Amino acid sequence: MAPHNVVRVKSGIPGLDDLIQGGFPQGTTILVTGPTGTGKTTFGAQFVYKGAELYNEPGVIVTLEERVSDLRKEMKSFGWDFQKYEDEGKIALIDGVSSVAGLPSEERFVLEEGLNVEGFLRYIYRVIKAINAKRVLIDSVPSIAIRLREEKNIRELLLRLNTILLEMGVTTILTTEAEDPKRDKLSRYGVEEFIARGVILLDLVEKDIELKRYILIRKMRETKHSMKKYPFEITEEGIVVYPSGEIY
Repeated sequence: MAPHNVVRVKSGIPGLDDLIQGGFPQGTTILVTGPTGTGKTTFGAQFVYKGAELYNEPGVIVTLEERVSDLRKEMKSFGWDFQKYEDEGKIALIDGVSSVAGLPSEERFVLEEGLNVEGFLRYIYRVIKAINAKRVLIDSVPSIAIRLREEKNIRELLLRLNTILLEMGVTTILTTEAEDPKRDKLSRYGVEEFIARGVILLDLVEKDIELKRYILIRKMRETKHSMKKYPFEITEEGIVVYPSGEIY
């Protein structure tokens, strides 16, 4: 299929779409990877939030790293009012943390304790259907493994999850930890980049004794893209990529 036939989904991240022919290919799974603290959660949350705010595309966030209430609070600092879109039925936040931590949850969408792979997949499917979501963030892959206590089955789980997401036609961001991006260890399990049709690395580079953030598009099917490292910043309004910025 020629690239101009590909339907694009706007990322909602200023500057990024210039690097990927106008946006993510619709209905694909994009892996966002990088060391701790590089902005992966913000990247994914921005994709979902801006989908609801700017493009009238409902979205689901499965948060397995932090409680939903903490995520809401954190994202408020960018001026993003998740509660507003939750009340309008345009965003659903799934709390995947409370029950594991043995805490009660006030949330509408909660992954129960002791969930197996089937239950996990079924629940996510139901919530996506319930709000007719077009965008999904799953934050993060290592936390799914911890949540389900089935590290050895993570490969099968991810393959099945990916199949469901592809069948539903949603555009999904999965976050994972990059063990050592400098040495090409882009994900914890190695299977993440194998199932994803796009891989985006967020990392830091030392430049004039300062640490600078950069984004590298490692792979994006059906898309011409540069393999250069472009600067990005986490501003008061979220992530901004500088496609004409200095390349590291």
